[in-house]
Amino acid sequence: MRTKHILIIGAATMALSACEPGSERPLGSHLDEGGFGNPTMNNIQIHNGERSYVSDLAARFAAEVPTTINFAFNSDDLDAEARQILTQQAVFIRNFPEVRFSVYGHTDLVGSDAYNNRLGQRRARAAVNFLVSQGINRSRLDALVSLGETQPVVATEQMERRNRRTVTEVSGFVADDPMVLDGQYAAIVYRGYTGGGATE
Repeated sequence: MRTKHILIIGAATMALSACEPGSERPLGSHLDEGGFGNPTMNNIQIHNGERSYVSDLAARFAAEVPTTINFAFNSDDLDAEARQILTQQAVFIRNFPEVRFSVYGHTDLVGSDAYNNRLGQRRARAAVNFLVSQGINRSRLDALVSLGETQPVVATEQMERRNRRTVTEVSGFVADDPMVLDGQYAAIVYRGYTGGGATE
């Protein structure tokens, strides 16, 4: 009986020692960045291979297709060059129906933060709308993030075309796609344009 009490006291002491000094929070809780569940999700994605294959496919997309289009000052209109690039992106995206993409809108540093944020959002939506017109399912395209003027290519306060852009990136896999559920990430990433390509 005495041994049982010692074990219970020992277990309680260990549980208490797992707390940070001076707080009732568990040890390591300071690492939580506020996105409840995100660290666990990332860990699962790394262990099941999804995270690394997203990186592989993102690298392939960037190597094979222009990922950036540019805009005239204070405009979200797509010129002929932008349409040509987006058409190339659409060909790639159609061959990977299991994959999701994000379009990030950017501006130059001229204008207020609030206005530039809205302008970046409009640019991202213009690119997404064009991709949808090319037969891409809108549910696979995310234009919700606008980086506004926060990530210039060229750090200048002046008007700069290279900063007025959208960038299309691979953002993940469609969760309910049967190929993804079967863990066929490599088959998706390394699918060829001819013979193995899939269409929506």
